[in-house]
Amino acid sequence: MSRPKTEEFNKVKTVAENRRARYDYHIDDKYEAGIVLTGTEVKSLRFGEGSIAESYAEVKDDQIWLINANIPEFSHGNRYNHEPKRPRKLLLNLREINKLHGAVMRQGMTLVPLSIYFNGKGRAKVELALAKGKKAPDKRATEKERDWKREQGRIMRDRG
Repeated sequence: MSRPKTEEFNKVKTVAENRRARYDYHIDDKYEAGIVLTGTEVKSLRFGEGSIAESYAEVKDDQIWLINANIPEFSHGNRYNHEPKRPRKLLLNLREINKLHGAVMRQGMTLVPLSIYFNGKGRAKVELALAKGKKAPDKRATEKERDWKREQGRIMRDRG
């Protein structure tokens, strides 16, 4: 029996990506979550502005919140602008929230946002991962493996 393929999300336009997360964490499960935004936040994201490099998610009162994500103020927003680093609510099913909450509490896992993107319907989504932190030897092994893959590609390309 073949191994089931991982579900890929319909990413039309990726706005922000947390590339460091794959280096710092072992990624277990990925979830697609909606995000509650104001009008000027959506406009800033559509212009490609935003950063989730130092952000994380946490569970409070059966809700998941995205903390420390930076969506800069919209240039033409005047008095209707938003606060750039405010906590933003993520939209998931209650069953998914309970599963994530249990993993965070019992297994010491972390909720890490991997990317913010717009899907095919034009809705802003967050790719959220359930992850476990890597230690220094694990990071070195990841670097070795990545370097070896790069070297393999060079050898194969040179030999034709």
